[in-house]
Amino acid sequence: MSVSNLEAAVTDSQTRAEAEAMDAYSNSVVGVAERLAPAVASLRVQQRTRRGRMPAGAGSGVVLTHDGFILTSAHVVSGPGGGRAAFTDGRELRFTVVGSDPLSDLAIVRTEDGDLTPAELGDADELRVGQLVVAIGNPHGLEGSVTAGVVSALGRALPAQAGRRARIIDNVIQTDAALNPGNSGGALADSRGNVVGINTAVAGIGLGLAVPINETTRKIIGALMSEGRVRRAYLGIAGGPRPLPPRARSLFGKRIGVEVVEVVSGSPADRGGVREGDLIVEVDGRSIESAADLQRMMVAELIGTPVRARVWRAGSELELRLVPEELGERDA
Repeated sequence: MSVSNLEAAVTDSQTRAEAEAMDAYSNSVVGVAERLAPAVASLRVQQRTRRGRMPAGAGSGVVLTHDGFILTSAHVVSGPGGGRAAFTDGRELRFTVVGSDPLSDLAIVRTEDGDLTPAELGDADELRVGQLVVAIGNPHGLEGSVTAGVVSALGRALPAQAGRRARIIDNVIQTDAALNPGNSGGALADSRGNVVGINTAVAGIGLGLAVPINETTRKIIGALMSEGRVRRAYLGIAGGPRPLPPRARSLFGKRIGVEVVEVVSGSPADRGGVREGDLIVEVDGRSIESAADLQRMMVAELIGTPVRARVWRAGSELELRLVPEELGERDA
């Protein structure tokens, strides 16, 4: 075989390999889209006014159950109203808001009729950077928008707020699958078609964020479906990470604690003796190195349950007894 023929054969082989790889990629995306499209709704939110129901926004939602429960973003359905959900089979059903949790940016709505096609939920904790993901939603009210990309980063933090209450949504997924505003509430799926995230924000051109589907958010979803709200414990502390002094490092066997920069007057922390400047190193036997560590502990089961806090103050160790309360509207 001549050199030119050999080069041609190599080029042809590379072309076929690239085409096969592209076909495999396309088939994965097409397969996810075909599987999930019936389970993704276009939500048109409405508000009651003196002139009747008026449009108040649009977004997407992911069907959870045959009998009409749909998961979406809290900011898509803010307010007590409802709207209409449109599906790829042409149906358009009225929905009402069951529960909304702005501090996780998740909400549950329910349609007036059942017989829907539910999506399969996955586990975002199994994702890896570089993994293929597909975003399905309804940008600008258009049905069945599909974009594909990869997981750009994991473990991002997204601030969320309800009134004056602020919270960090942990382990947010960053993806380069193109998102548009109407994609909020739609599905972020892996190559098997399992929903691993709920698209929640557009951070910039070609960059999107999604609230992960994991053990934590499954509990939130369950609470919204059954109770219409999420109960959280509350201490009334604001703070951030700070290196421990050498003596404290030696005593506690760790390098970082959480410095208290504010204690809400009359809060459980205030009544328990926490002061500004304290370094919290342990709560209920768990190491605390960031405000997020403390936040993750504040689950419903801790409400009214005394916990021991180990604190470093003015060169000495203290043990404080704290009794978390339920985070309520008065704390907003």
